[in-house]
Amino acid sequence: MLTSMRVILQRVSEASVEIDGQIVGEIGTGLMILLGIETADDESDVAWLMRKIVSMRLFEDEAGKMNLSLQDVNGSALVVSQFTLHAQVKKGTRPSFIKAARPEQAIPLYESFIEAMKNELGEQRLATGTFGAMMKVSLVNDGPVTISVDSRRRE
Repeated sequence: MLTSMRVILQRVSEASVEIDGQIVGEIGTGLMILLGIETADDESDVAWLMRKIVSMRLFEDEAGKMNLSLQDVNGSALVVSQFTLHAQVKKGTRPSFIKAARPEQAIPLYESFIEAMKNELGEQRLATGTFGAMMKVSLVNDGPVTISVDSRRRE
């Protein structure tokens, strides 16, 4: 079965996530990663997305071309769970989230993604929100650069 873990990547000069008035994660230069997990997702999606994200050339070199990866610029990542990335809006005006994974499935994959990113970037360069919490996300989108990545289409 094809799977579809989705992310929205935003190149940022700074980003933070706040829960109940407390900053729980913040970064400087790097990527804001909104992560949506679908019912059909598995560990292969985690591995593919992590490799894709850390190697995508989204940062400018000295000539102003997007030629540098998160690793190249020693950037950080802020990962926030975002089940609404799997909203179905085909019928009516209220989104359906039937394809979004339930917490019992999504939490282990979310944690696995975080662990994979931590192993690649190092703990000091990774920040997160809290799965399922009501969060306030702040960011300064640099560019602006915003990229959607879908593991089903491998793009």
